[in-house]
Amino acid sequence: MRMLAVIAAASLVVSGLKPALAEDWPTHPLTMVVPWAAGGGTDVMGRIMAKRMAEILGQPVIVENIPGGGGMVGSAHVARSEPDGYTFVFGSRSDAIDMTLYKHPIYSFKDDLAPVVLVADQPTILVVRGDLAVNGLMDFVDYVKKNASTVKMGSAGIGATGTVDCTLFNDKIGVNVQPIPYRGSGPAMQDLIARQFDYFCTISGSAVSAVQNNLVKGIAVFKKDRMPSLPNVPTSYEQGIPFEGSTWFGFLAPKKTPPEIVKKLHDASVDAMESPEVQKQLANNGTYVFPRDQRSTEYFQSIIVPEIEKNGAPLKAAGVSVD
Repeated sequence: MRMLAVIAAASLVVSGLKPALAEDWPTHPLTMVVPWAAGGGTDVMGRIMAKRMAEILGQPVIVENIPGGGGMVGSAHVARSEPDGYTFVFGSRSDAIDMTLYKHPIYSFKDDLAPVVLVADQPTILVVRGDLAVNGLMDFVDYVKKNASTVKMGSAGIGATGTVDCTLFNDKIGVNVQPIPYRGSGPAMQDLIARQFDYFCTISGSAVSAVQNNLVKGIAVFKKDRMPSLPNVPTSYEQGIPFEGSTWFGFLAPKKTPPEIVKKLHDASVDAMESPEVQKQLANNGTYVFPRDQRSTEYFQSIIVPEIEKNGAPLKAAGVSVD
């Protein structure tokens, strides 16, 4: 009887521990994994959010860059982390792409990560080196077709959304250009500025500053409406080639993270997104914050499988895959 009483008491302690831990969370620094190299658009956006979230949560939010595998290495790292909310990933459309692009993905986007909140969206921009003798999208297409055997295309990584969009765009205009892979859009942009290759498709956060400062040429925004931060760069639709590409970003935690902690992380993220200073910095970086009706954890959960299917279809049709 004494043993049963001890076991019962221990069970009560353990059952009461989880809510108490969730109630006190966070009690020490958090780690936001950015699965791309430092200096790129995702990294910049993550650091903007991390600074404000740290102020809201009362604990430092440390950004850790874990690049590789088209974002897959960083996301897999978080999927294998303790489900306590202290380690989370700044995931993106790349997570959905990787599930089809790679024949043997090292984690499951659907099963191994718990969605927290969608944060923002960035359109894809086609940029070229500053001295490339092209003006406008049709001029670019003619140049690439005439020089298909020698033209060089940069890449933020095999699974990067810009790389996928560029590959699909190349397929649309009837050319086949093998990408030169980098470990993120930051290093790739540095080499485009240095004129080491000819063109590059990347998210707006990686391109806006370089285009504004005339370090590279902005040829087309892959969306229907022009960007306020790049008003002089016409869209693909305006230039006669209807092609759209953009990348969503959001926070995800390890799968078994307690719902109470997911909610706290969600609420802190939304509070940061509502900050006028954060919104200003993101807008200047070519970023669109998700509207309020698309910020719930449930909404993020609802798009994961459709995103895997939607991004997988054109990759399969184009025969694009990586061992």
